[in-house]
Amino acid sequence: MLSSDKKWFSEECGECGSAFSLTLKEKLHEETTPFQTIAIYDTETFGKLMTIDGFVMLTTRDNFLYHEMMSHPVLLTHPSPKRVLIIGGGDCGTLREVLRHPGVELAQQVEIDERVTRLAEVHFPELCESNADPRAELHFVDGLKWVADAADGYYDVIIVDSTDPVGPAEGLFGEKFYRNCHRILGAHGLLVHQSESPLFHMKLLTAMHRAMRNAGYQGVQTLHYPQPVYPSGWWSATIARKDGQIDGFREAAAAALPFDTLYYNVGVHKGATALPTFMQKAFDAVAAEFA
Repeated sequence: MLSSDKKWFSEECGECGSAFSLTLKEKLHEETTPFQTIAIYDTETFGKLMTIDGFVMLTTRDNFLYHEMMSHPVLLTHPSPKRVLIIGGGDCGTLREVLRHPGVELAQQVEIDERVTRLAEVHFPELCESNADPRAELHFVDGLKWVADAADGYYDVIIVDSTDPVGPAEGLFGEKFYRNCHRILGAHGLLVHQSESPLFHMKLLTAMHRAMRNAGYQGVQTLHYPQPVYPSGWWSATIARKDGQIDGFREAAAAALPFDTLYYNVGVHKGATALPTFMQKAFDAVAAEFA
């Protein structure tokens, strides 16, 4: 039972029959944009908290888990990523991690709601420290349209750092979007998309695998990792390769990164690809449909 003498932020997951709560010091900001309602809180134990439409987006304390796992595994799976597209990612944490890789020459972030980024610059400045990097481009437009209009074969890696598949992000989880991403990826190109909780959202995960394969990707791989502030505390990212199977990553480069990480390392990367039996069986069944 929640203590009555404390202020709490609680996110209920109705479909999951669960909730997650954080004790608050105060609300720092709230506004409704043309797209959504953004709120910023100061919590007692997780630092700053950003929510969108009442759902937790990130906290100071644990965002490194998500941002590192959405960027380093896919970049180290590609043989030589130079041009990276980030769809969503308005808090800029993924952009920061991408630009830690010296081989990246261009990182374009396409976020539909500019206010997410501007509020992150104020309340999460550590995540925005690479925004002025000459390799970074910030575009505040619809990611679906950006991908539809982009040139064939232009990008090496596409990172879909989206919110849940509702509202503005709903179209980012469909086969049509994945087909457009496939078209604009070059040889050996990779797409990675945050793919929700393996415990609560296997129906979505298997649908993503099927949609990616229908869109022409030859290899699909889901990685999993802890994320305390998201439903179940267990999250995933799904990588799809344009023109071949995903058969490992650049281990030597991962072991000799020219920057520090808090979570990601070679062992974590390997462990994240080792799937529990229920996940492996579900994904094998999808793959068998395309054999």
